[in-house]
Amino acid sequence: MKILLVNKFLYPNGGSETYIFKLGNYLKSIGHTVEYFGMEHEGRCVSNTVNAYTSDMGFHSGSKLKKIFYPLKTIYSKEARKKIRLVLNNLKPDVVHLNNFNYQLTPSIILEIKKWSKQTKQKVKIVFTAHDYQLLCPNHMMNNPNTHKNCEKCLGGKFSNCTKNNCIHGSKAKSLIGSIEAYYWNFRGVYKNIDTMICCSEFMKTKMDTNPVFRPKTLALHNFIDTEETQNTAKQDYVLYFGRYSEEKGISTLISVCKQLPNIHFIFAGSGPLEAQINQVANITNVGFKTGDELKKIISEALFTVYPSEWYENCPFSVMESQMYRTPVLGANIGGIPELIKEDKTGLLFESDNAEELKTKIQALYENKNKISEYSSNCKNSTFDTTKEYCDKLLAIYSK
Repeated sequence: MKILLVNKFLYPNGGSETYIFKLGNYLKSIGHTVEYFGMEHEGRCVSNTVNAYTSDMGFHSGSKLKKIFYPLKTIYSKEARKKIRLVLNNLKPDVVHLNNFNYQLTPSIILEIKKWSKQTKQKVKIVFTAHDYQLLCPNHMMNNPNTHKNCEKCLGGKFSNCTKNNCIHGSKAKSLIGSIEAYYWNFRGVYKNIDTMICCSEFMKTKMDTNPVFRPKTLALHNFIDTEETQNTAKQDYVLYFGRYSEEKGISTLISVCKQLPNIHFIFAGSGPLEAQINQVANITNVGFKTGDELKKIISEALFTVYPSEWYENCPFSVMESQMYRTPVLGANIGGIPELIKEDKTGLLFESDNAEELKTKIQALYENKNKISEYSSNCKNSTFDTTKEYCDKLLAIYSK
Protein backbone atom coordinates (compact mmCIF):
# COMPACT_ATOMS: atom_id res chain seq x y z
CA MET A 1 0.00 0.00 0.00
CA LYS A 2 1.20 3.53 -0.81
CA ILE A 3 0.53 6.01 1.99
CA LEU A 4 1.02 9.77 2.12
CA LEU A 5 1.22 11.16 5.67
CA VAL A 6 0.35 14.86 5.79
CA ASN A 7 1.25 17.16 8.68
CA LYS A 8 2.18 20.83 8.68
CA PHE A 9 5.35 20.21 10.73
CA LEU A 10 7.79 17.57 9.50
CA TYR A 11 10.19 17.92 12.41
CA PRO A 12 9.87 17.01 16.12
CA ASN A 13 7.46 19.57 17.53
CA GLY A 14 4.75 17.78 19.51
CA GLY A 15 2.39 14.83 19.77
CA SER A 16 1.18 14.80 16.17
CA GLU A 17 4.77 14.65 14.90
CA THR A 18 5.64 11.79 17.26
CA TYR A 19 2.52 10.05 15.94
CA ILE A 20 3.33 10.35 12.21
CA PHE A 21 7.02 9.46 12.60
CA LYS A 22 6.27 6.26 14.52
CA LEU A 23 3.45 5.32 12.16
CA GLY A 24 5.59 5.91 9.12
CA ASN A 25 8.56 3.96 10.43
CA TYR A 26 6.45 0.96 11.36
CA LEU A 27 4.43 0.93 8.14
CA LYS A 28 7.63 1.04 6.10
CA SER A 29 9.13 -1.77 8.19
CA ILE A 30 6.31 -4.10 7.15
CA GLY A 31 6.60 -3.32 3.46
CA HIS A 32 4.38 -0.32 2.77
CA THR A 33 5.55 2.73 0.84
CA VAL A 34 5.29 5.86 2.98
CA GLU A 35 6.04 9.48 2.09
CA TYR A 36 5.38 12.77 3.88
CA PHE A 37 4.03 16.17 2.92
CA GLY A 38 4.14 19.41 4.90
CA MET A 39 6.20 22.57 5.34
CA GLU A 40 9.88 22.91 4.59
CA HIS A 41 12.00 23.59 7.67
CA GLU A 42 15.66 23.35 8.62
CA GLY A 43 14.75 20.61 11.09
CA ARG A 44 12.72 18.52 8.63
CA CYS A 45 13.57 14.84 9.14
CA VAL A 46 11.15 13.06 6.77
CA SER A 47 10.58 13.51 3.06
CA ASN A 48 8.90 12.69 -0.22
CA THR A 49 10.61 11.54 -3.40
CA VAL A 50 10.08 14.76 -5.38
CA ASN A 51 11.14 17.02 -2.49
CA ALA A 52 7.98 19.11 -2.71
CA TYR A 53 7.06 21.05 0.44
CA THR A 54 5.37 24.36 1.15
CA SER A 55 7.36 27.38 2.31
CA ASP A 56 8.00 27.62 6.03
CA MET A 57 5.44 29.96 7.59
CA GLY A 58 6.72 31.44 10.81
CA PHE A 59 3.89 33.62 12.07
CA HIS A 60 6.15 35.36 14.58
CA SER A 61 9.06 35.98 12.19
CA GLY A 62 9.76 36.90 8.58
CA SER A 63 9.59 40.12 6.57
CA LYS A 64 6.76 42.63 6.88
CA LEU A 65 5.78 41.91 3.28
CA LYS A 66 5.38 38.21 4.00
CA LYS A 67 3.29 38.93 7.09
CA ILE A 68 0.89 41.04 5.02
CA PHE A 69 -0.03 38.01 2.94
CA TYR A 70 -0.14 35.50 5.82
CA PRO A 71 -3.87 36.05 6.55
CA LEU A 72 -4.79 35.00 3.00
CA LYS A 73 -2.36 32.08 3.00
CA THR A 74 -3.80 30.71 6.24
CA ILE A 75 -7.22 30.43 4.59
CA TYR A 76 -6.30 29.15 1.12
CA SER A 77 -2.94 28.10 -0.30
CA LYS A 78 -2.28 27.80 -4.03
CA GLU A 79 1.27 26.77 -3.15
CA ALA A 80 0.08 23.86 -1.02
CA ARG A 81 -2.19 22.63 -3.83
CA LYS A 82 0.62 22.88 -6.37
CA LYS A 83 3.17 21.12 -4.17
CA ILE A 84 0.94 18.29 -3.02
CA ARG A 85 -0.05 17.71 -6.65
CA LEU A 86 3.60 16.97 -7.45
CA VAL A 87 3.70 14.39 -4.67
CA LEU A 88 0.39 12.83 -5.71
CA ASN A 89 1.49 12.52 -9.35
CA ASN A 90 4.67 10.75 -8.33
CA LEU A 91 3.52 8.56 -5.43
CA LYS A 92 -0.03 7.77 -6.61
CA PRO A 93 -1.10 6.99 -3.04
CA ASP A 94 -3.85 4.62 -2.02
CA VAL A 95 -4.35 6.60 1.19
CA VAL A 96 -3.72 10.20 2.19
CA HIS A 97 -3.63 10.38 5.98
CA LEU A 98 -4.15 13.96 7.19
CA ASN A 99 -3.04 15.17 10.60
CA ASN A 100 -2.56 18.82 11.58
CA PHE A 101 -3.01 20.85 8.39
CA ASN A 102 -5.09 23.98 9.07
CA TYR A 103 -3.53 27.45 8.67
CA GLN A 104 -0.11 26.39 7.35
CA LEU A 105 -1.25 23.90 4.67
CA THR A 106 -4.96 24.80 4.68
CA PRO A 107 -7.92 22.55 3.73
CA SER A 108 -7.29 23.52 0.09
CA ILE A 109 -5.09 20.41 -0.12
CA ILE A 110 -8.24 18.28 0.28
CA LEU A 111 -9.66 19.91 -2.85
CA GLU A 112 -6.49 19.04 -4.74
CA ILE A 113 -6.52 15.43 -3.56
CA LYS A 114 -10.11 15.00 -4.77
CA LYS A 115 -9.35 16.78 -8.05
CA TRP A 116 -6.33 14.55 -8.65
CA SER A 117 -8.33 11.44 -7.84
CA LYS A 118 -11.07 12.40 -10.29
CA GLN A 119 -8.72 13.37 -13.10
CA THR A 120 -6.50 10.31 -12.81
CA LYS A 121 -9.36 7.92 -11.93
CA GLN A 122 -7.16 6.78 -9.06
CA LYS A 123 -9.14 5.86 -5.97
CA VAL A 124 -7.63 7.42 -2.87
CA LYS A 125 -8.96 7.20 0.68
CA ILE A 126 -8.68 10.31 2.88
CA VAL A 127 -8.23 9.60 6.59
CA PHE A 128 -7.90 12.31 9.23
CA THR A 129 -6.58 11.96 12.77
CA ALA A 130 -7.90 14.72 15.03
CA HIS A 131 -5.09 15.62 17.43
CA ASP A 132 -6.98 18.69 18.66
CA TYR A 133 -10.30 20.50 18.14
CA GLN A 134 -9.29 22.53 15.05
CA LEU A 135 -12.32 21.57 12.94
CA LEU A 136 -14.66 22.66 15.75
CA CYS A 137 -12.81 25.60 17.30
CA PRO A 138 -10.57 28.07 15.45
CA ASN A 139 -8.05 28.25 18.33
CA HIS A 140 -7.77 24.41 18.39
CA MET A 141 -8.32 24.02 22.15
CA MET A 142 -11.89 24.92 23.09
CA ASN A 143 -10.26 27.00 25.81
CA ASN A 144 -10.30 30.80 26.00
CA PRO A 145 -6.66 31.93 26.35
CA ASN A 146 -7.73 35.18 28.03
CA THR A 147 -9.88 33.66 30.77
CA HIS A 148 -8.21 30.20 30.74
CA LYS A 149 -11.71 28.70 30.87
CA ASN A 150 -12.99 25.92 28.64
CA CYS A 151 -15.39 27.18 26.02
CA GLU A 152 -17.83 25.46 23.65
CA LYS A 153 -19.35 28.57 22.09
CA CYS A 154 -18.12 27.73 18.58
CA LEU A 155 -19.82 24.32 18.53
CA GLY A 156 -22.58 24.20 15.97
CA GLY A 157 -20.58 26.36 13.57
CA LYS A 158 -20.86 29.59 15.59
CA PHE A 159 -17.29 30.61 14.75
CA SER A 160 -17.90 34.36 15.21
CA ASN A 161 -17.43 33.72 18.94
CA CYS A 162 -13.72 33.30 18.24
CA THR A 163 -13.59 36.92 17.05
CA LYS A 164 -15.84 38.23 19.84
CA ASN A 165 -13.61 36.70 22.51
CA ASN A 166 -10.19 37.28 20.88
CA CYS A 167 -9.48 33.57 21.14
CA ILE A 168 -6.37 33.37 18.93
CA HIS A 169 -3.32 34.79 20.72
CA GLY A 170 -5.59 37.43 22.30
CA SER A 171 -5.65 39.24 18.96
CA LYS A 172 -8.83 40.57 17.35
CA ALA A 173 -7.25 40.46 13.87
CA LYS A 174 -5.95 36.89 14.18
CA SER A 175 -9.22 35.76 15.71
CA LEU A 176 -11.14 37.30 12.80
CA ILE A 177 -8.97 35.39 10.33
CA GLY A 178 -9.60 32.20 12.32
CA SER A 179 -13.36 32.75 12.18
CA ILE A 180 -13.29 33.48 8.45
CA GLU A 181 -11.20 30.36 7.79
CA ALA A 182 -13.64 28.16 9.69
CA TYR A 183 -16.74 29.64 8.06
CA TYR A 184 -15.22 29.49 4.58
CA TRP A 185 -14.30 25.80 4.63
CA ASN A 186 -17.46 24.70 6.37
CA PHE A 187 -19.50 26.65 3.79
CA ARG A 188 -17.59 24.95 0.97
CA GLY A 189 -18.26 21.55 2.52
CA VAL A 190 -14.66 20.45 2.11
CA TYR A 191 -14.73 18.10 5.09
CA LYS A 192 -17.37 15.92 3.40
CA ASN A 193 -14.45 14.58 1.35
CA ILE A 194 -12.80 12.99 4.40
CA ASP A 195 -13.72 9.31 4.56
CA THR A 196 -12.77 8.53 8.17
CA MET A 197 -12.05 10.77 11.16
CA ILE A 198 -10.01 9.12 13.90
CA CYS A 199 -10.62 10.65 17.33
CA CYS A 200 -7.91 9.91 19.90
CA SER A 201 -10.43 9.65 22.73
CA GLU A 202 -14.10 8.89 23.26
CA PHE A 203 -14.40 12.39 24.72
CA MET A 204 -13.16 13.98 21.50
CA LYS A 205 -15.55 11.83 19.50
CA THR A 206 -18.49 13.22 21.48
CA LYS A 207 -17.39 16.74 20.56
CA MET A 208 -16.72 15.92 16.89
CA ASP A 209 -20.12 14.24 16.69
CA THR A 210 -21.83 17.57 17.42
CA ASN A 211 -21.19 18.30 13.73
CA PRO A 212 -23.67 16.25 11.64
CA VAL A 213 -21.20 16.10 8.74
CA PHE A 214 -18.54 14.51 10.96
CA ARG A 215 -20.79 12.15 12.94
CA PRO A 216 -21.02 9.30 10.38
CA LYS A 217 -17.25 9.40 9.83
CA THR A 218 -15.85 9.37 13.37
CA LEU A 219 -14.38 6.53 15.38
CA ALA A 220 -12.46 6.57 18.65
CA LEU A 221 -8.99 5.03 18.71
CA HIS A 222 -6.61 5.87 21.54
CA ASN A 223 -3.01 6.68 20.77
CA PHE A 224 -0.38 3.97 20.99
CA ILE A 225 2.77 3.54 23.00
CA ASP A 226 5.42 0.87 22.69
CA THR A 227 5.66 -0.93 26.00
CA GLU A 228 9.05 -1.78 27.39
CA GLU A 229 10.15 -4.62 29.61
CA THR A 230 10.53 -2.65 32.81
CA GLN A 231 11.71 -3.94 36.14
CA ASN A 232 10.45 -2.80 39.51
CA THR A 233 12.46 0.38 39.92
CA ALA A 234 13.24 1.57 43.42
CA LYS A 235 11.05 4.57 44.08
CA GLN A 236 12.60 7.81 45.32
CA ASP A 237 10.94 10.30 47.62
CA TYR A 238 9.39 12.74 45.14
CA VAL A 239 6.21 13.45 43.17
CA LEU A 240 6.65 14.28 39.48
CA TYR A 241 5.06 16.57 36.92
CA PHE A 242 6.45 16.39 33.40
CA GLY A 243 5.16 18.35 30.44
CA ARG A 244 4.52 21.94 29.42
CA TYR A 245 4.54 24.67 32.06
CA SER A 246 1.40 26.56 31.06
CA GLU A 247 -1.97 27.67 32.39
CA GLU A 248 -4.09 25.18 30.46
CA LYS A 249 -1.99 22.35 31.90
CA GLY A 250 -3.11 23.37 35.40
CA ILE A 251 0.37 24.47 36.47
CA SER A 252 -0.78 27.55 38.41
CA THR A 253 -3.12 25.34 40.45
CA LEU A 254 -0.38 22.76 41.02
CA ILE A 255 2.12 25.43 42.10
CA SER A 256 -0.33 26.73 44.71
CA VAL A 257 -0.83 23.18 46.02
CA CYS A 258 2.91 22.50 46.18
CA LYS A 259 3.34 25.57 48.38
CA GLN A 260 0.80 24.13 50.81
CA LEU A 261 2.64 20.80 51.01
CA PRO A 262 6.18 21.81 52.07
CA ASN A 263 6.88 18.32 53.42
CA ILE A 264 6.67 16.83 49.90
CA HIS A 265 9.45 17.16 47.34
CA PHE A 266 8.17 17.82 43.82
CA ILE A 267 10.18 17.51 40.62
CA PHE A 268 9.04 19.35 37.50
CA ALA A 269 10.49 18.28 34.13
CA GLY A 270 9.60 20.46 31.16
CA SER A 271 9.53 24.06 29.99
CA GLY A 272 7.05 26.82 29.31
CA PRO A 273 5.84 30.31 30.21
CA LEU A 274 5.30 29.60 33.94
CA GLU A 275 8.87 28.48 34.58
CA ALA A 276 9.77 31.57 36.62
CA GLN A 277 6.92 30.91 39.08
CA ILE A 278 8.01 27.28 39.44
CA ASN A 279 11.57 28.29 40.26
CA GLN A 280 10.35 30.41 43.19
CA VAL A 281 8.85 27.47 45.11
CA ALA A 282 11.22 25.98 47.70
CA ASN A 283 10.00 22.37 47.51
CA ILE A 284 9.97 22.19 43.68
CA THR A 285 13.09 21.15 41.79
CA ASN A 286 12.87 22.21 38.16
CA VAL A 287 15.10 19.90 36.10
CA GLY A 288 14.04 21.36 32.74
CA PHE A 289 13.04 19.57 29.56
CA LYS A 290 14.12 15.91 29.50
CA THR A 291 13.90 13.14 26.92
CA GLY A 292 15.12 9.58 26.41
CA ASP A 293 16.80 7.68 29.23
CA GLU A 294 16.92 10.76 31.47
CA LEU A 295 13.15 11.17 31.32
CA LYS A 296 12.58 7.43 31.70
CA LYS A 297 14.66 7.41 34.91
CA ILE A 298 12.83 10.41 36.38
CA ILE A 299 9.42 8.87 35.64
CA SER A 300 10.35 5.37 36.82
CA GLU A 301 11.71 6.56 40.16
CA ALA A 302 8.81 8.90 41.00
CA LEU A 303 6.31 7.79 43.63
CA PHE A 304 3.58 8.98 41.28
CA THR A 305 3.03 11.63 38.65
CA VAL A 306 0.48 14.44 38.67
CA TYR A 307 -1.36 15.47 35.51
CA PRO A 308 -3.48 18.47 36.57
CA SER A 309 -4.72 19.66 33.17
CA GLU A 310 -7.55 22.20 33.01
CA TRP A 311 -8.38 22.01 29.29
CA TYR A 312 -10.04 19.25 27.28
CA GLU A 313 -7.01 17.00 26.90
CA ASN A 314 -7.39 14.48 24.13
CA CYS A 315 -5.12 11.46 24.71
CA PRO A 316 -1.95 12.71 26.45
CA PHE A 317 1.11 10.54 25.89
CA SER A 318 2.41 11.59 29.32
CA VAL A 319 -0.35 9.73 31.16
CA MET A 320 0.29 6.59 29.10
CA GLU A 321 4.07 6.89 29.39
CA SER A 322 3.96 7.21 33.17
CA GLN A 323 2.00 3.99 33.55
CA MET A 324 4.25 2.21 31.04
CA TYR A 325 7.15 2.87 33.45
CA ARG A 326 5.05 1.53 36.35
CA THR A 327 4.39 4.92 37.91
CA PRO A 328 0.80 5.67 38.97
CA VAL A 329 -0.94 8.85 37.83
CA LEU A 330 -3.06 11.32 39.76
CA GLY A 331 -4.94 12.89 36.89
CA ALA A 332 -7.56 15.55 36.35
CA ASN A 333 -10.98 14.18 35.50
CA ILE A 334 -11.29 16.09 32.23
CA GLY A 335 -11.26 15.37 28.52
CA GLY A 336 -9.74 12.02 27.59
CA ILE A 337 -7.63 11.65 30.75
CA PRO A 338 -10.10 9.43 32.70
CA GLU A 339 -10.16 7.01 29.77
CA LEU A 340 -6.47 6.27 30.38
CA ILE A 341 -6.43 5.82 34.17
CA LYS A 342 -8.08 2.89 35.91
CA GLU A 343 -9.49 4.53 39.02
CA ASP A 344 -8.00 3.06 42.20
CA LYS A 345 -6.05 0.57 40.07
CA THR A 346 -3.36 2.49 38.20
CA GLY A 347 -4.00 5.85 39.80
CA LEU A 348 -6.62 8.33 40.95
CA LEU A 349 -8.72 11.12 39.48
CA PHE A 350 -9.59 14.52 40.93
CA GLU A 351 -11.86 17.33 39.82
CA SER A 352 -9.99 19.57 37.39
CA ASP A 353 -9.15 23.05 38.77
CA ASN A 354 -10.06 21.93 42.30
CA ALA A 355 -6.94 22.83 44.30
CA GLU A 356 -8.32 21.56 47.59
CA GLU A 357 -9.13 18.09 46.24
CA LEU A 358 -5.78 17.94 44.46
CA LYS A 359 -3.98 18.83 47.67
CA THR A 360 -5.92 16.23 49.68
CA LYS A 361 -5.27 13.43 47.19
CA ILE A 362 -1.57 14.22 46.78
CA GLN A 363 -1.11 14.19 50.56
CA ALA A 364 -3.13 10.98 51.05
CA LEU A 365 -1.40 9.07 48.27
CA TYR A 366 2.05 10.29 49.31
CA GLU A 367 1.47 8.96 52.82
CA ASN A 368 0.22 5.57 51.60
CA LYS A 369 3.28 3.80 50.22
CA ASN A 370 1.45 0.45 50.15
CA LYS A 371 -1.18 1.91 47.84
CA ILE A 372 1.52 3.38 45.60
CA SER A 373 3.18 -0.02 45.40
CA GLU A 374 -0.16 -1.66 44.52
CA TYR A 375 -0.89 0.88 41.78
CA SER A 376 2.63 0.54 40.44
CA SER A 377 2.24 -3.22 40.16
CA ASN A 378 -1.09 -2.79 38.36
CA CYS A 379 0.47 -0.42 35.84
CA LYS A 380 2.40 -3.24 34.19
CA ASN A 381 -0.97 -4.61 33.03
CA SER A 382 -2.08 -1.35 31.37
CA THR A 383 -3.67 -2.22 28.04
CA PHE A 384 -2.56 0.51 25.66
CA ASP A 385 -2.07 -0.42 22.02
CA THR A 386 1.48 -0.95 20.82
CA THR A 387 2.49 0.56 17.47
CA LYS A 388 1.86 -2.82 15.82
CA GLU A 389 -1.58 -3.25 17.37
CA TYR A 390 -2.54 0.30 16.44
CA CYS A 391 -1.29 -0.07 12.86
CA ASP A 392 -3.21 -3.32 12.44
CA LYS A 393 -6.37 -1.35 13.24
CA LEU A 394 -5.25 1.54 11.06
CA LEU A 395 -4.59 -0.69 8.04
CA ALA A 396 -8.09 -2.11 8.43
CA ILE A 397 -9.40 1.48 8.29
CA TYR A 398 -7.27 2.21 5.23
CA SER A 399 -8.58 -0.91 3.47
CA LYS A 400 -12.25 -0.65 4.46
